[in-house]
Amino acid sequence: MAKSPVVSVERKGDVAWVTINNPPVNATSAAVRQGLADAVGAIKGARVAVLRCAGKTFVAGGDMSEFDAPPVEPHLPDVVQMIEDSEVPFIACMHGTVLGGGFEIAMACAWRIAASGTRFGLPEVNVGLIPGAGGTQRIPRLVGMEAAIDMACRGKILTAETLLGLGGLDLVAEQPEAAVEAFAANLPQRPVPVSQRSLTSFAPDLIEVSRAELLKRSKGQQSPLENLTALGWATEPFADALPKERVRHLALRQGAESRALRHAFFAERSVSKPSLIRGVTPRDISRIAVVGGGLMGAGIATAALNGGFSVTLIEQNAEAAAAALGRVKGLLEGAAKRGKLTEAQMQSRLSAFRAVDSYADARDAQLAIEAVFEDISVKQQVFAELTRHMDTNAILATNTSYLDPNQIFAGIDSPARCIGLHFFSPAHVMKLLEIVHTGHSDPEVIATGFAFGKKLGKVAVLSGICDGFIGNRMLAAYRREADYLLADGALPYQVDQAMRDFGMPMGPYELQDLTGLQISWANRKRNAATRPPDERYVSVADQLCEMERFGQRSGKGWYSYDDGDRTPIRDTQVEALIEANSAEHGITRRAFTSTEISSRLIAVLANEGALIIEEGIAENAMAVDMVQIHGYGFPRWRGGPMNYRDEIGAQLSRGIMETVASESPGSWRIAGQTTSP
Repeated sequence: MAKSPVVSVERKGDVAWVTINNPPVNATSAAVRQGLADAVGAIKGARVAVLRCAGKTFVAGGDMSEFDAPPVEPHLPDVVQMIEDSEVPFIACMHGTVLGGGFEIAMACAWRIAASGTRFGLPEVNVGLIPGAGGTQRIPRLVGMEAAIDMACRGKILTAETLLGLGGLDLVAEQPEAAVEAFAANLPQRPVPVSQRSLTSFAPDLIEVSRAELLKRSKGQQSPLENLTALGWATEPFADALPKERVRHLALRQGAESRALRHAFFAERSVSKPSLIRGVTPRDISRIAVVGGGLMGAGIATAALNGGFSVTLIEQNAEAAAAALGRVKGLLEGAAKRGKLTEAQMQSRLSAFRAVDSYADARDAQLAIEAVFEDISVKQQVFAELTRHMDTNAILATNTSYLDPNQIFAGIDSPARCIGLHFFSPAHVMKLLEIVHTGHSDPEVIATGFAFGKKLGKVAVLSGICDGFIGNRMLAAYRREADYLLADGALPYQVDQAMRDFGMPMGPYELQDLTGLQISWANRKRNAATRPPDERYVSVADQLCEMERFGQRSGKGWYSYDDGDRTPIRDTQVEALIEANSAEHGITRRAFTSTEISSRLIAVLANEGALIIEEGIAENAMAVDMVQIHGYGFPRWRGGPMNYRDEIGAQLSRGIMETVASESPGSWRIAGQTTSP
């Protein structure tokens, strides 16, 4: 029996069992690659070799911690080729996930047998890469070009059952090792290696049609198109295309897009474990109450039901409770119609839900979340009622977007059990959850909030208290600079187009029309008394609200909308209002390029993020980036505003911010400075 630290070879008669044991996901580290290379030599004399993995999964990808360093031999393409060329044929015995380099290894095996439910993919596109060990060359030869495009360009994950139907597996079994033993006892003739198979025909326009679709969908991300180009090389001899794939893979590793996407990958995992809760055990909760059954409350309730919780939703009367029940039921039915839930799953969730009109029904809840109107007195009344009925140890959470949770919880016994859980609308869809530490919140309560968010499938980020917390504070700064650009010469469609060109799903004015102008209007009025007297203020948005132009729901906002159509239409009345505002303030309007607009707005975001970190509101830059990516649509492939600042150079970003500040004296505080410019 030959062994390496992570790869072992054991003979059972004339069958060699090669086992990878590299927890947690058996990534293809240098040690694994070397172990596999050694194993190919160690199995000589066997009739067949079985490649399997210990733990919960087959090889689930590469070791991304190695990606910033020069590649270390043996290189994965060479190891994969050694497996495919081995005199002793390999059977891949797979379970869990088979991703990236793991799938490339599996495709080099002569036969592939998987446990039912095993999931397969080439997700390198999600970290700005193409496969680097023959993935783009073997996958179209194995399953055809159309499925290959889905996997390599769109990151689609296939189940074992689907892959079997495409011809990518030889067998799917409930007990894969037993199935492998039976298969090995009566081996069929060794098939042609995948790399030497002919490419099956596909539609002549498939590549170009896919390119057009990917170009539209990727919003500036290049890796989907890079993967499509690499798949196109599969029309060439394998020996010619494989080196091209490897060279491009290594080049992309060093590119800004891959660095940004890898930053996002690691940041998602880092922000879930803020230093405040390390080593803290969360409470085990199963029953929650939600107060308020509007769009936000219904979304929170639905998210909690999807997370496996029992939910009681409280409304002010029976009629409102019935309406809330209808909203939640509608959201679940919509998910079922889209194939996200089975009928049985939907019924199970509905059986765990009730909508009532009495706070007394919250008595058994371990966590209560208010989702009522953004009015401090209304929220205080909610918690006064909840505390009359709930256990004194139950966690109380406010979903406020802007208000100070400490004022909301004023007078509550045991303030250590109080916390902010700021969901983003629609709450059953959006992945961001800001967990707000009041300054009194017990670490166990915060840890419970993070555990709750994880069960809901959210990316939870810890925030301290300031106006708007992390996300909405940054949004306010972003919108303020956008308004300054309007006042100085830009028009809404130009600002929106610039931000779409940068990679945002929509610009600030399209977004305001979508979410409604009245929300930010109310917040501006609330802050009017404390606004610094020297801060520049552009009143156009207020004027639109006074004209009852509240956005899409009212049929007009920054843009006009045709009935039943959400396509923004430039509005001459709005543009004339903007120009009149400039004239009223003696501003000579000037033109801005698209790059000028986006660079200013991103510099403002990065500056506000840096201030938030300086003030201790966010723990670090990763927290800021995750808020922006998962709550506000910042392009993941740029890594968030803090990562983008570092990518282009902090000095360049700061220089742009200094220009912005100099053009609006008294309006901006630059991070790292103790006084305003």
